[in-house]
Amino acid sequence: MQEIAELNARVREDAQALSRVSSEVGRVLVGQKRMVDRLLIALLADGHVLLEGVPGLAKTLAIKTLAGTLRMNFSRIQFTPDLLPADLTGTLIYNPRDGAFTPRKGPVFTNILLADEVNRAPAKVQSALLEAMQERQVTLGDATHRLPEPFLVLATQNPIEQEGTYPLPEAQVDRFMLKVVVEYPTKEDELHILELAGLGVLPSPTPVLDQSELMRLRQVLRSIYVDEKVKRYVVDLVVASRTPDKYGLDLGPLIAYGASPRATIYLAQAAQAHALLRGRGYVTPDDVKAIGLDVLRHRIIPTFEAEAENVTAASIAQKLLDSVEVP
Repeated sequence: MQEIAELNARVREDAQALSRVSSEVGRVLVGQKRMVDRLLIALLADGHVLLEGVPGLAKTLAIKTLAGTLRMNFSRIQFTPDLLPADLTGTLIYNPRDGAFTPRKGPVFTNILLADEVNRAPAKVQSALLEAMQERQVTLGDATHRLPEPFLVLATQNPIEQEGTYPLPEAQVDRFMLKVVVEYPTKEDELHILELAGLGVLPSPTPVLDQSELMRLRQVLRSIYVDEKVKRYVVDLVVASRTPDKYGLDLGPLIAYGASPRATIYLAQAAQAHALLRGRGYVTPDDVKAIGLDVLRHRIIPTFEAEAENVTAASIAQKLLDSVEVP
């Protein structure tokens, strides 16, 4: 118990550094606290994020603002149908003087990568990110190059305009720790947005977190205590997405494929980050529930029957979170 108390005190101090980041983002971005929290969770847990929302909800602004609060390298790639894999990863340049090829690294060699409108590029371009997102490396020719640490992909996509888009392959979708659906702002927030727009120029965020501080916070994250019962709860949620009948749920006909073991790892890590943001040195089932939908919604593939009944993967994930027994 004393160890947990000491860890709690230490984590409360570390949470203040994260609150400074959140405050800086809040100077530029009005509302959207849930989205900002998810971006911070991914930053702490070393996971990638897919932001989905209709145009004009400040998805790109949120990512650029977050990057502005960090003393790290930032690159933005606007995904378009004519983009080539080499435009992301780089290529080999032939030098006629010595007859050798030298690597020219692409914009993926950065700390924070904004993949804007990621579903507007064809599959071969999207697949170029697979190795970078999972192995944190890029292969150019016969040489493998490590990416900088930390490396985070923050991607955006528009769910309503499908003309000229390419659905992300399941292998890539599964590599995103979180899929965050961005909602409309409240009436009060929208009034504040209008007032800021009248100023003509948005305030610029001040960098408040450097690379060494982030890496230290990631070490703190690994020390957040997860009880055995909470671990079993995380596993139950993921396994229930594959075999719901064993948990007394009638979701079997609606689920074609459940969540992968990667979901188990990400759900536990994201819950630890959620606890750290709230200044706690231990994970509760409420942390798992709070972040569970964002971890599971893009990993459950509904059947044709579910689609015919307008049952979405998100609603299935929410049903699991509501129904699986909490320890």
